[in-house]
Amino acid sequence: MLMDSIVNDPRWARLVTRDGGADGSFVYSVKTTGVYCRPSCAARTPLPRNVAFHADPAAAEAAGFRPCRRCRPNEAPRAERHAALVEAACRRIEAAEEPLSLGELADGAGLSPFHFHRLFKAATGLTPKGYADADRARRVREALGRGAQVTEALYDAGFGSSGRFYAAADAALGMLPAAYRKGGQAAAIRYGIGLSSLGRVLAAASERGICAIMLGDEDGDLISDLERRFPNAQVIAADAGFQATLDAVVALVEEPAGGIALPLDIRGTAFQRRVWQALQTIPAGETRSYAELARAIGEPRAARAVAGACAANRLAVAVPCHRIVRGDGGLSGYRWGVERKRALLEKEER
Repeated sequence: MLMDSIVNDPRWARLVTRDGGADGSFVYSVKTTGVYCRPSCAARTPLPRNVAFHADPAAAEAAGFRPCRRCRPNEAPRAERHAALVEAACRRIEAAEEPLSLGELADGAGLSPFHFHRLFKAATGLTPKGYADADRARRVREALGRGAQVTEALYDAGFGSSGRFYAAADAALGMLPAAYRKGGQAAAIRYGIGLSSLGRVLAAASERGICAIMLGDEDGDLISDLERRFPNAQVIAADAGFQATLDAVVALVEEPAGGIALPLDIRGTAFQRRVWQALQTIPAGETRSYAELARAIGEPRAARAVAGACAANRLAVAVPCHRIVRGDGGLSGYRWGVERKRALLEKEER
């Protein structure tokens, strides 16, 4: 009779299938081993007659059982533990005056370098070195933004040589550091405007690639927005040679699932670049919530900051912030209009 009650309990099916979605809703104990586990535990499925269900770890321990060493049911779920390790590593990288080696970061997380590297990249979309480079680029921007001399910015950002500094800073800023310090005065940005099923499409490019894709109804509004986003740069209407680039961007808007083969010039803070890189990993036809994206970059409490990074995105469709929805699946705000967001998602579902 007891065995029947266990097998007929809905929790038994979740135990047998090792349903990770049930973790946190209950634990089960096994009297022959004296331990209790979370539903997703990879241990061999016990006999029903030896199983008892408990509301939480405290109840299981009150009944005399100890936590399983394999699934650690008295600790946070593995995904949360991993996210916490990555978040702590990110804070260490940001606080370090000198670059930390992979071994130092792995030791701090209590993991092997190989395991830590894989875990970090899965959570943030960047390698530890890539994250550190992005953070140093942030320091460069902040130092130059305060009016610091280029040499001062070099040391503020933790660069040990001017050669490495100029190579990294140039890539991150999209221009030489001295030009950035002057507000992008020397940068030239060419733009063209075309027509799509979603209205007017502005495509702009620097020497490094497409730096802006914007959607709207009026050419003047689009150009004004471009000028606001790139203050002091030389914003120039492109000649006929830009038509192929513009056509490729319009084609992307019409078929967002197809992607774009042209190089992108993505500029932003270290955090924004992590969010935008994570956006680019969302498959066409799928959506994520702000909270899910925050967890994906190892910042589970940063959903609002993720929303801010999405709003700061200059590259509509190419960096697909239209694939972000509310937690309940409803459409959230979109810089270029919720109706355009709905239309883009519908295009991807075809």
